[in-house]
Amino acid sequence: MNRRASRAGDQPGPTDAELAVQDAADRPSVTRTLVTAAPPQDGRRRSWTSSTGRRPPSTSSIIRGTALTAGAICMVIPIVWAVLSSFKSQSELAKSPPTIFPQSFTLDNYRDAVESFAFGRYFLNSVIVTFSATALTLLINAMAAYALSRFNFRGRNFLFILTLATIMIPLQVILLPVYQMVSSLGLTNSLWGLIIPPAATPTGVFLLRQYMLTLPDETLEAARIDGAGEWRLFWRVVIPLCKPALAVVAIFSVIWRWNDFLWPLIVAQDDAVYTLPVALAQFSSQQVIPFNLVLAVSVLSILPVIVIFLIMQRQIVQGIAQTGLK
Repeated sequence: MNRRASRAGDQPGPTDAELAVQDAADRPSVTRTLVTAAPPQDGRRRSWTSSTGRRPPSTSSIIRGTALTAGAICMVIPIVWAVLSSFKSQSELAKSPPTIFPQSFTLDNYRDAVESFAFGRYFLNSVIVTFSATALTLLINAMAAYALSRFNFRGRNFLFILTLATIMIPLQVILLPVYQMVSSLGLTNSLWGLIIPPAATPTGVFLLRQYMLTLPDETLEAARIDGAGEWRLFWRVVIPLCKPALAVVAIFSVIWRWNDFLWPLIVAQDDAVYTLPVALAQFSSQQVIPFNLVLAVSVLSILPVIVIFLIMQRQIVQGIAQTGLK
């Protein structure tokens, strides 16, 4: 009021710019209040700050991330040590205390292992068994899951529970009857004996059934109205929609079949049908164990699984998230 009266009087009053500056100086500043805020007293809740302007993470998320990172490092350390040690000589491996990095980097271990181990034949057997068993597993499990999820018949729930119950039965319990059945079919000491028996897995049936239950009924009914039969509906509609779940089952099957040791050890009686884990165990049972060669072969044996996982990791994460597998 005084400033307006002064502007209306004879004396020239302050200009609008000067009034704006004076009003801004009189107005309490939010920024000044935030900067000069007192530090939190003892007993008050403290929170993390963010330098990027985003919402700061909570304490529980930081603890969870730290624990997961520590666990991942603990899981990776043995693999990194095996890879680094595979480039060391046998005398360097025997040094005490051991060194982390190889002092004399050499590829002789890989060359000697491939030449003295018949690595190519055993690797080929493992590839044939793994990929054939995985393809058969996907086919059988997908068909069983489709029947258990999309058809209403008497005893469907009992059959599904019975399938799940077989997960808790270890292989050692059913090893003798399964071997007698394989022997009666003449599949012992052959690659077919390694491929067919472990093809049907209850875990794969469970994952695929849970995923197929999430498929919209309208899509399947629309395909039936368009004249698609059940077999065509299964191949042209259901299978393409189940790619994430199939990727999860595929990577599990690849890991199981590639690292399987007990069943190939019993069925394969000739070294011509040995898989890589069985041959590696036979190679390690020598009187003088060549640890440098064993490490080189071990690194070569885990490379295919790592490559497949890196290729399919997006589908695996998506499939695990959508099938409810935690």
